[in-house]
Amino acid sequence: MNRTFPKFGYNPVTGEWNDSLTGDFIWSNVNVSEAVPDVMTPSTWSLWWIFHYETNPIQFPHGYLICGNICGRPYVNLSLLASLFHAIGRDVRKELQGDLIGSAPEGLDIPFLPFSAFQVYRTVLPGALKAHWRISQDGGRISNFLAMMPEWCCATSATIQQCRNASALLSLWRENLRPVIVRTCRILRSVTMMLGEPGTKLRLELVNLVGTADANALLSNLSGDDSGLESLGPLVGLAKVRKGQLSREAYMERYGHRGPHEMELFLPGSDDDPTWFEKRLADFTRSAVDVGVLLAKQRAEYSSAWGRFAAKFPDKVKATRRELDQVAAAAKNREAVRSEVTRATRLLRRFLLRAGEVTALGEGVFFLSLDEMAETLAGDTSSSARIPARRETYEKYCTLPPYPPIIIGHFDPFTWASDPNRRSDYFDARKKEAVAISADAIKGFAGAAGCVEGIVRRIDRVEDGNQIQPGEILVTTITNVGWTPLFPRLAAIVTDVGAPLSHAAIVAREMGIPAVVGCGNATMLLKTGDRVRVDGGAGTVEILNQ
Repeated sequence: MNRTFPKFGYNPVTGEWNDSLTGDFIWSNVNVSEAVPDVMTPSTWSLWWIFHYETNPIQFPHGYLICGNICGRPYVNLSLLASLFHAIGRDVRKELQGDLIGSAPEGLDIPFLPFSAFQVYRTVLPGALKAHWRISQDGGRISNFLAMMPEWCCATSATIQQCRNASALLSLWRENLRPVIVRTCRILRSVTMMLGEPGTKLRLELVNLVGTADANALLSNLSGDDSGLESLGPLVGLAKVRKGQLSREAYMERYGHRGPHEMELFLPGSDDDPTWFEKRLADFTRSAVDVGVLLAKQRAEYSSAWGRFAAKFPDKVKATRRELDQVAAAAKNREAVRSEVTRATRLLRRFLLRAGEVTALGEGVFFLSLDEMAETLAGDTSSSARIPARRETYEKYCTLPPYPPIIIGHFDPFTWASDPNRRSDYFDARKKEAVAISADAIKGFAGAAGCVEGIVRRIDRVEDGNQIQPGEILVTTITNVGWTPLFPRLAAIVTDVGAPLSHAAIVAREMGIPAVVGCGNATMLLKTGDRVRVDGGAGTVEILNQ
């Protein structure tokens, strides 16, 4: 479904984009910033526009957009979702908990849109039914997709280098590359939906039956005995390389496209750094931890939790076993598809670099949308005049700290960043006076069970991971698969942004590392050297001394 960029909140000349100015909405980045943790260039945002709109058959009343761009970072419009649920009589807070609303304050006053039930069913239902039909169709295509993508990417990469002029590149883009990217985005959307609602529903059921700690333990064996979860792949692969069970070349073919900035087209990856693999292996070796032992220990914890569940609820064993298997399969599919989408994204970066060479735009090509890039290849170079201003806007956005996970109303990130009393957990434009942050209370989601005391290592970038000493507690804004090789070195992990199905929570559960995610304010309250007690089962972080 093609939708053009909006008229409000976006300045195509300067590249300034602020959808918080389009209305009094509540926005959340809890379930999107992990995929795109960096400030987005126009090329990257237009790629995600394809994912959010071209492959999404669902339309909303009055044409409201479900995902927006707030000064270079992606946010979901929760006012839109909340209003849909509210209109049809659903419990809004329950529907938005966890993976959408994060650790927002209790009693959060959500701005609602005046939808009627009739409007919702008439506008949303047809697309929702089509989306579920697509899920059933795409479910049978996953295996073929996973098998096809590596070979296709390799062949297309060679074709890109053979393109000597703009015409050849444009033909490749229109006839091959763009159609495949659209299909990959569609399959990613389907597998994400396959896991989302069932995974959240099962977690809540288990928490009600056995408590948070055992619920997390029961959901900690998603990778199975073969450690087949792609989030763990780069880590398990390094362990195999160190033991001589996997070659460098095989590792790079399987995992070389994964990294902390994998979804930002402008930022380099393994293709741009000949020493990339050696650096990762050296960082992993520093941990001096046997990954296999960690995984085996957590599988034993899972088995114990399952034994307790079976003894207490014998009548629920069969149904719960079936649900756990379904969620585990969905999680594996989502992670595997996401990995191949990443492979295609890295291929798209190579295509844009080649387009930059052919058109003499160089890296400036990343500051065009993908449609503008295609227009330039077709001979219309008018948009290239906007590149300097857009790059300047991008660089200004990059100087800012990560924005709050929850934003309500009109948000100016420069004004917010200059306020010494700003909050990092949420921003509400309706409140004229800042609400003080409690200095001794840090609470988030129970990401992975376990209680540990230790010393904080506060870092903002995975590139600073070499500072982490074995046994320290990592405190950071958010993690993704590029952070996974650091995990064996950690005693615990604490993040500002995250939810029970986020990367930090899933990987920490699989490895038996205590984790509290989605705290909102941990990076503002904690600094390197602080001593804290992390209780991953309760979702709390206690400051012992500073």
